[in-house]
Amino acid sequence: QVQLVESGGGLVQAGGSLRLSCAASGRTFSARAMGWFRQAPGKEREFVAYITWSYGTSYYADSVKGRFTISRDIAKNTGYLQMNSLKLEDTAVYYCAAFAGGSSLINPANYDYWGQGTQVTVSS
Repeated sequence: QVQLVESGGGLVQAGGSLRLSCAASGRTFSARAMGWFRQAPGKEREFVAYITWSYGTSYYADSVKGRFTISRDIAKNTGYLQMNSLKLEDTAVYYCAAFAGGSSLINPANYDYWGQGTQVTVSS
């Protein structure tokens, strides 16, 4: 079993920055990738970014490309999401998840373990 715990959410003004962390614990974290997703009230959960755990290859949703940066620290079993130039529409609960396998890294159904989520609120 893998446990994922997010932290770093909060309230920030538009244009500001936040860094989210996702700490993995439990059995040896052997996921192939870590993803970040978000869900705003009344909307479906949407893909934000992923990073492959061994190679560090990353991919971003168009809506966050150039503003968000995903990274990971293998030694600490921790992933990060640096969010800059935040917009009102970035307001959501952000989840990290561990990907074990499947055809698509942007499909949340292919992620086996999820954190509890952390709220990010961007104000004007």
